Amino acid sequence: MKQDVGWREIVASLAAGFAARADAADENDAYVAENMAELKASGLLAAGVPAELGGLGLEVGDLSALLEEVARACPSTALAFSMHTHQVAVNAWRWRHAKAPVGPLLERVARERLHLLSTGAGDWLHGNGEARKVEGGYRLRGRKSFVSGVLSGDLLMTSAVEGDSVLHFALPVKSEGIRIEQTWRTLGMRATGSHDVVLEDVFLPEQAVSLRRPQGAWHPLFHLITLIALPLIYSVYAGVAASARDIALALARRRPQVDALLQQVGELENAYAKARIAHADMLRSALVAAPGMETSNRVLAARSLVAEGVLQTVSAALETAGGAGFYRAQRLERLFRDAQGARYHPLAQVPQKDLAARLALGLEVRQAG
Repeated sequence: MKQDVGWREIVASLAAGFAARADAADENDAYVAENMAELKASGLLAAGVPAELGGLGLEVGDLSALLEEVARACPSTALAFSMHTHQVAVNAWRWRHAKAPVGPLLERVARERLHLLSTGAGDWLHGNGEARKVEGGYRLRGRKSFVSGVLSGDLLMTSAVEGDSVLHFALPVKSEGIRIEQTWRTLGMRATGSHDVVLEDVFLPEQAVSLRRPQGAWHPLFHLITLIALPLIYSVYAGVAASARDIALALARRRPQVDALLQQVGELENAYAKARIAHADMLRSALVAAPGMETSNRVLAARSLVAEGVLQTVSAALETAGGAGFYRAQRLERLFRDAQGARYHPLAQVPQKDLAARLALGLEVRQAG
């Protein structure tokens, strides 16, 4: 990518193609491979890599705006892209603020345009899969779900359980014993290619383990993931809500401006404001707060409010649009379905409320040192 071309111009040059392919990908459960290839060719996979390491050096605020713009064109592309982007952003934070030895990985992302894959949603604090100690390393078995973008990914950023510990590591997707099962047939976000990855007796060298942590406890890494990754993922849903609002308002302007319609538009605006205000609070935390239990509690509460606001926005958009919004050609139907994914990223509303209640009442929350 030419250094004198900004990320906004790059996204603008790609958006029309992304949008033109979105409906067909959704209807055919087809992975947005061409879109991801264009993102890779554009250099945007290195958007969050620090400039000193060869990337564009974008901070969380700009990365959020980038993902939202991609989401306005194709939500599935944006969600798959966000799973790579948040891995880069978390490691960039660790390199800059914690002096973690992740510089070589970030340099490879910039130089080789590596596509990182996340399995965090299916693992979270308890981890998933088995690591059995053998000479020189471990043998891995398990199944990783929701691996967005796996059909074009290079490195699987994942974990496995050994005893009462969870090991974190990166695995080349083409490692012997890794198999992709194409299971992704879903209500929404149908083109993210979030298939299952099966690990069958995969060898992991001892030196490839980057972190060992207690199983089931809040580790500092997960406070950082909450702080950095979740605002980026929910930028995609903010873009979905913005698109639904724009379409609904355009259709509403064609309808008689009666009191009932005005109430519907007001409901739409309130729901959208809720999503925006809560997401802005997530981003503010990512920019100024330190990772920790108090910050995670705030970000996760805001994540629940963003999800509620997004889901209320797409529902209100259908009401506001009237009968015209029921036609697929208006795209509200697809946006309504895509928005439902906002329910499922960690922490979903039930465990989030449990955490908030425990902290409010002074009950125990298990944390790692």
